[in-house]
Amino acid sequence: MSAFFVELWESIFTPGPTPTILRATNVTFACLQLVLALLLAATYSIHCVVLSVLCAGLWWSVNWFAAELKAVQEAERAKEEREGTSGADKDKEKRRRGELDTGESDTEVEVDTGRIPASADAVSSVVEVVAPEGELKKRGEDTPAGTQSSASTEDEWEKVSESEKEKDK
Repeated sequence: MSAFFVELWESIFTPGPTPTILRATNVTFACLQLVLALLLAATYSIHCVVLSVLCAGLWWSVNWFAAELKAVQEAERAKEEREGTSGADKDKEKRRRGELDTGESDTEVEVDTGRIPASADAVSSVVEVVAPEGELKKRGEDTPAGTQSSASTEDEWEKVSESEKEKDK
């Protein structure tokens, strides 16, 4: 039994649905359905039926998703075998292009491979300086007095205080 929990703990950190996680998920959903059935028998509440239906739907969707993910992974594996490329060959190609995540850092870094882009003639090496047009204005110069953006918080509190005093009279 302890070996199962060790496998479960290790499979949490493994990407994708592992058999251990799926087994634990199915056992957990089965126990939840049992508890809901016992609650239904004890209380005769429609809530237990609704919760049971929701639980069954979620249980089915988790297993469906795991099966679909497994089918996609098998299709990719078959495609790799047909093309004759292995995972190591793909990693080498990605490393050459600078796309492989080495796991050393969470920061994405583009690696310069020294290659010249295909459209190098389209890239200009001259930077044009654009002269600023017009004048910069401070905010609020053109707005009429008394607008909400020009009112301070203190003014608003004074208005609230005055209205409270009028209500008390």
